[in-house]
Amino acid sequence: MSEVFLYSLIYVGSVFIGSVSQILLKKSAAVKHDNAILEYLNPKVIIAYGMFFMSMLITMYALKVVPLSLGNLLEGFGYIFVPVLGIIFLKEKMTKNRLIGSALIIIGIAVYAVG
Repeated sequence: MSEVFLYSLIYVGSVFIGSVSQILLKKSAAVKHDNAILEYLNPKVIIAYGMFFMSMLITMYALKVVPLSLGNLLEGFGYIFVPVLGIIFLKEKMTKNRLIGSALIIIGIAVYAVG
């Protein structure tokens, strides 16, 4: 297994962690809090921002080997992970527009990867 491939998998894992943290933030936003401070100082928000920070560190680690042009391509997986996680954990519906948008993103990633 090549070093670039291995670090690319690490990068995609980082994107996934960032996507999970977005879902946590959205779940926290759906909860009514007693005051504005508790909106930001609750376990879901703190964990989500910790995951964002961890994702950033992992991304920086992966970019030591992954070329920036490939990094941009791999970052696009977040646009796939977030809707899928939203369907699973937030019980969101996959509308026609979301499906078309996701398909366009996947096509764009494929065209970029081939070209």
